[in-house]
Amino acid sequence: MNPPVVVDTNILFAALVSRRSPLRETLLMETGVRLYSPRFIFTELFKHKERLLATTELPEDELLEAVSALFSRLSFEDEGTIPLGDWMQARQLCSDVDEKDTPFVAPTIHLYARLWTEDAELKRGLRAKGFDHFFEP
Repeated sequence: MNPPVVVDTNILFAALVSRRSPLRETLLMETGVRLYSPRFIFTELFKHKERLLATTELPEDELLEAVSALFSRLSFEDEGTIPLGDWMQARQLCSDVDEKDTPFVAPTIHLYARLWTEDAELKRGLRAKGFDHFFEP
């Protein structure tokens, strides 16, 4: 069985922005992959809702339908269930790369998962520290 995949915010944004993107198709159609995201993703999407509306040029109800469709494929990992040691390891890995990615790296460690991100700087920084658990569709 394939290891789980933790999806970060930039993947969801990209899937929402382009209606016919391979990212969206993979998120919605790939049944052999168990997809996870921290609950923090709700905050991220809500924080950037206006930018998403402007970028997608979708009416709000259609954007919400698209978000709902993507969320239906995700399991949400409650940050409170992740052991402190995994959080500390994630924070150390992200500390001089981008601390805002800690909520995505922590469940990746906890679930023995792969991280799905298009953030090249994050990948480069994490790989330099020996973390190479990435999902490449």
